[in-house]
Amino acid sequence: MPRKSASFKVLLMGMVLLVGIVIVIMFIKGAWSSPEKEAAAVVEEFYLYEQEGEFSASWKLFHSTMKERFSKGFYIQDRAHVFMNHFGVETFNFTLSGPEKIDQWKMSKTGPEFKNVYKILVTQTYKGKYGNFDLEQEVFAVQEKDEWRILWDYNQ
Repeated sequence: MPRKSASFKVLLMGMVLLVGIVIVIMFIKGAWSSPEKEAAAVVEEFYLYEQEGEFSASWKLFHSTMKERFSKGFYIQDRAHVFMNHFGVETFNFTLSGPEKIDQWKMSKTGPEFKNVYKILVTQTYKGKYGNFDLEQEVFAVQEKDEWRILWDYNQ
């Protein structure tokens, strides 16, 4: 009987230790995570996909409002055509500015208003058949159904 009691105690201590480790990991993740960092992470993920020519994966990171502007098939075909064929490049490098919080913003005059938006300046550096050039674009990140998503500015 004492042997069963000892193994039960070891099992119980192991479970308590495991739960404790999970709680510590969740606390650390929560302490290091912030909306600002999550917004920057989705923009970086988007451009890493774009850099690799994975336009299907980058399209998935668009906000639903952006997906209304571009069907998936059109986006994949057009993005590859413009950047690969017209610019004569296979890939690009990019840098991101620090996120700037905007309390409310609209991507177009007639579009919906978004709250708690982060604006990040993306600079893409291309080396192609027409020489080296940078393309700068302000990119906006907003939460949609608890996921950070990408928006572009269409205000005139």
